[in-house]
Amino acid sequence: MYKLLIVEDDPNLRRLYQDEFTEDGYRVLAASSGEEALEIAARQRLHGVVLDIRLAGMDGLDAMRQLLERHPNLTVVLNSAYPSFKSDFGSWGADRYVVKSSDLTELKQAVREALGGKAITPCASRLQVAQKLP
Repeated sequence: MYKLLIVEDDPNLRRLYQDEFTEDGYRVLAASSGEEALEIAARQRLHGVVLDIRLAGMDGLDAMRQLLERHPNLTVVLNSAYPSFKSDFGSWGADRYVVKSSDLTELKQAVREALGGKAITPCASRLQVAQKLP
């Protein structure tokens, strides 16, 4: 069973994602901020994270960079209401990028595919992208 961390500042979306992924058989943890996500990742062995970009305090791109520096095998799916971040160099370290929608089909599929296709060893280019971010 995959352990998945949901990082979403909107409490209603966070709960919805928790419920949906739990129903799909994931063990789900949740965080409301990038800082909280880093704390959870330090204590738990995670397989993947669904990460919002626009967060108070540390934004999702900074959180992703730090998560990948500490846990290079972690699967990251960025989930943002802003499609413009998809072309931002900072988002390229993610395994997938999904634009938020009321239909969770695309998000759930992206998570399933990203976790299913995960290599055992970290991808060098992915680590290099994460390390070059400011």
